[in-house]
Amino acid sequence: MSKFDYDNVAGNHYDKYNSKNPIAAYLVGGFLRNFLDLVDHSKARDVFEVGCGEGHLSLAMLRKGLTVRGADLEDSVVRQANEAAQSEGFSEPFVVRDLYELSKDEASAELVVCCEVLEHVPDPAAALQVLAGLARPWLLVSVPREPIWRGLNMVRGKYLPDLGNTPGHIQHWNRKAFVDLVSRNARIEEIRTPLPWTMVLCRCD
Repeated sequence: MSKFDYDNVAGNHYDKYNSKNPIAAYLVGGFLRNFLDLVDHSKARDVFEVGCGEGHLSLAMLRKGLTVRGADLEDSVVRQANEAAQSEGFSEPFVVRDLYELSKDEASAELVVCCEVLEHVPDPAAALQVLAGLARPWLLVSVPREPIWRGLNMVRGKYLPDLGNTPGHIQHWNRKAFVDLVSRNARIEEIRTPLPWTMVLCRCD
């Protein structure tokens, strides 16, 4: 049985990348700026995104001229990602895979990206071990920063019965707790905290 066999909500429960809300657009803009800054810092040209979703981050890197491949657990979002890539003249770089089934032959890269995924998995420590094994040597990960994430959800009147917890988020970290978790498997190079996320670039050599 896969370690990903669990009851959960896959993909983006809220499509933050295409939100018309000006505050949400501002926050996502900050996320993307910091993300692309860290990608540039790595100087990697070959990228594999684990948990690519609809392909928003991968497409941003493809537009920069990087070689990008990726995988997601859900075939519906992989189809969307490939359709989006094709619409911009790229190939179909995304496949359906369980994180724990990714092999080094197919998924290792100069830079491995895993953003907005670890909060969904039942064993994030084991997932980070897999990711570190794929990175040659760079790993870029991000998660929602708690309790700010829940607080912002409640301010906008969302998920109030669950105290602002987004459906499918079964792990919760503040900045220190997440950095401590990542540092068990990799050497931290840079930490960014675009509201309301924690984003870490690290080396796994």
